[in-house]
Order: sequence, then C-alpha cells, then structure tokens
Amino acid sequence: MLDENVKSLAKGKNFAAFTTLLPGGQPMTHIMWVDADDEHLLINTEVHRRKFLNVEADPRVTVTVIDSTNSYHYAEVRGRVVEKVTGPEARAHIDFLSQKYNGQLYPAENITSERVILRIAPDRQRLN
Repeated sequence: MLDENVKSLAKGKNFAAFTTLLPGGQPMTHIMWVDADDEHLLINTEVHRRKFLNVEADPRVTVTVIDSTNSYHYAEVRGRVVEKVTGPEARAHIDFLSQKYNGQLYPAENITSERVILRIAPDRQRLN
C-alpha cells in the first residue's frame, strides 16, 4: 500500500526523479511527471524510450517525488514496475498529467510511439 503522504506528494504538482537500471547495471535518472493511485506510483512514458526498455529488462526502480514548495521535503520510493498499461488509458493519462502540469492536453504531435503507464509497487518508502 502506498503511504498517504507519498500519495499526496505524487498527486500534487510535484516533479519526480525516476531512476531505472541500464543493461550494464548503471542507474539512469529522468525528471518526470508523476501520479499515484491507492497502491502504486504512476509514471507515463513511451514504449520506445530507454527508461521503458530498462524496466522491461529489470523492473526495479526508484522514484523520488520532490515537494515543489520545499525541495527539502520529498518522498523516496524503491520498488518494482508491476504492470504496464497501454492503449486509450495511457493516452488519457498523459492528457491528465499534461493538464495537471501545463494546463492543457498533451500535444499528439509529441507522441512518437505508444504511451504506457508504469505502475510501481513500493518495496520501501521514505519521507523526509
């Protein structure tokens, strides 16, 4: 279950550092939009991107959600990608995120391949 404070940060207009593991084992981090449901952190990307290919090979990830009003307040979640959702749900979700962060729908011309939601189950949660 996702901690309520972690969920609150992820539901807010806060950015996340999303870390995956490259094929050689080195970490790779991207700053991402983030969301949550009751049990998972949600990251939306495209299936051709390196971060997606990384989680296909190794589902272990770390997500650090940073409070936009106080960068010393953050939540770190170490966990695993337990589900990948594509299709209309993933497309609708990127529009939702774009509305949350930019106040408008996500431009269709920015989509190169297929959108995918990565559902991340926490193994460890830490708030600071």
